Amino acid sequence: MPTVVFKVGDDVSTDVIYPGRYMATVLPTETPQFAFADETAFNAKLKTKQVPPGSILVGGKNFGCGSSREQAVSCLKGHELIIVANDFARIFLQNGINLGLRMIVCPGVEAAEGDELELTPEAVVNKTNGKQFKIDPMPKSRQVIIDAGGLIPYTRTRLLEKTAAA
Repeated sequence: MPTVVFKVGDDVSTDVIYPGRYMATVLPTETPQFAFADETAFNAKLKTKQVPPGSILVGGKNFGCGSSREQAVSCLKGHELIIVANDFARIFLQNGINLGLRMIVCPGVEAAEGDELELTPEAVVNKTNGKQFKIDPMPKSRQVIIDAGGLIPYTRTRLLEKTAAA
């Protein structure tokens, strides 16, 4: 069962997720080391692989606001984190879809670090406190891109299917 490994509040900027001083690093294989770099304890856990893939980061409203830097998404995806937030900033959401980041829009979600969450297609169930929260599902057209691993893998698969059918 996925566990909440980090919780943040409202209006968490891409500058917090991926500080601007690391903008020269753009390769998705290198960006994960700078995820939440100024949150030194959490960053150290990420860098030393103490956070298992599929762990959950819980955010408040407007997660990923600020600049349109794609690295804020790639650094989280590199650790295979699942982001559960009340809602996402528009550009971050689209970047997340394009890169295949698992994101769940769950208004009113209540969870603390260490809580175990069950993720269903309809709800986030906090197994620790017994509460359940309805999710706002992604439109199917966006979810298939996320499930494919992002826009490039999705497009590649579609093109290969078209070529094979011809």
